[in-house]
Amino acid sequence: MAISFTTICFYLFSAILVFAGLRVITARNPVHAVLYLVLAFFTSGMIWMLMQAEFLAIAIILIYVGAVMVLFLFVVMMLDINVEKMREGFWRYLPVGLVVATIMVAEMAMVLNGRYFRLESLPAPQAVDVAYSNAQNLARVIFTDYAYPFELASLILLVAMIAAVALTYRRREGIRRIDPSAQIAVKAKDRLVIHSIPAEKEEIVAESTGDVAK
Repeated sequence: MAISFTTICFYLFSAILVFAGLRVITARNPVHAVLYLVLAFFTSGMIWMLMQAEFLAIAIILIYVGAVMVLFLFVVMMLDINVEKMREGFWRYLPVGLVVATIMVAEMAMVLNGRYFRLESLPAPQAVDVAYSNAQNLARVIFTDYAYPFELASLILLVAMIAAVALTYRRREGIRRIDPSAQIAVKAKDRLVIHSIPAEKEEIVAESTGDVAK
């Protein structure tokens, strides 16, 4: 049985994705974990590209790798997380983590064993028109059937961005800051101050005339 180049790429990218996912949760350095997560997202985009889902591949690379993960990386680096202090409570939170992980695995098993994921229940592949567009159909589904979940996801991302800014905001002494409220409260007449300076032209002329006479 001949193995195609696409199949080789799929298994190669899948192996890299599994390795990157494991390193995300096993890396000791938080910055290294974020970088491995970037690799996992990028590899997922390559797998979607192999599945001819170009829009999703480009979206995960531009949005998650190019924006979200860069934001996470900056947050992790600016927070200066004390890894040793975090490890002190590992065994204390381990039982709760195991319970949550067990529930997640059970839910995934229930979904994957459902009738929607059985091979015999899948319809036969149909011929696709040459003018078929994944992006157009995906946009139609997102902004019609899933409009509210899409807006909710954007709201969650907005809250995450505000939380990241709030966590990294620290007051430091010796740094000049701009107060927007004070700038707005300034009136036009307070911005320009005209001082009346008496003319000294006659005195200057008299002094210069006296110097010439001398």
